[in-house]
Amino acid sequence: MLSDASKLSVYDNSGKQVEFGTLFHDQKTVVVFIRHFFCGVCFILARQYVMQLAGVRKDALDQAGVKIVIVGCGEWSLIKNYCEATGFTGEMYADPSRALYRTFGLIQNLDLTPAGTEKRSYLSKSFLGNVVKSIWNGPLKNPQHIGKQGNITQLGADFVLGPGQECTFVWRMQHTEDHMEVADLMKEAGVAHP
Repeated sequence: MLSDASKLSVYDNSGKQVEFGTLFHDQKTVVVFIRHFFCGVCFILARQYVMQLAGVRKDALDQAGVKIVIVGCGEWSLIKNYCEATGFTGEMYADPSRALYRTFGLIQNLDLTPAGTEKRSYLSKSFLGNVVKSIWNGPLKNPQHIGKQGNITQLGADFVLGPGQECTFVWRMQHTEDHMEVADLMKEAGVAHP
């Protein structure tokens, strides 16, 4: 699966195609597949997660020899705005065809956290607040993003890959609020956090 995925391409923030395998060829890399860029309530959920990833200390990543890469299924033209909205300064790529998502067996649904299950720490406790923020930050503030954000039913995943064709950790989302806790993901990658 990883070998097949490595040969596929993603797009950087200028629209240049990059072979996926080159992103983790030389060093251990946390690769986070987010659901999509800028779309309603889900944008707030994904944004909060990426904002937590942006808060991982650079010196801790450097000391562990790890980098964080984010891949979204929307258009590459949204990457710069998405980085600005989240404060993420690392590498971010787009897979608008979702070829990587399919190769890694990532599923699609719009399910929320199952009843009786504890919500992730990156989630805001206010659903109404999420709705208001998402309407403002989504179609009202950025109408040019409509139709470019990616498939809203696509779920993401969290991987620890590299160096080379090595995969030491996989977490595939089962519902829309199911990214792995950032602290736990960093532990899997050997990064001191917080």
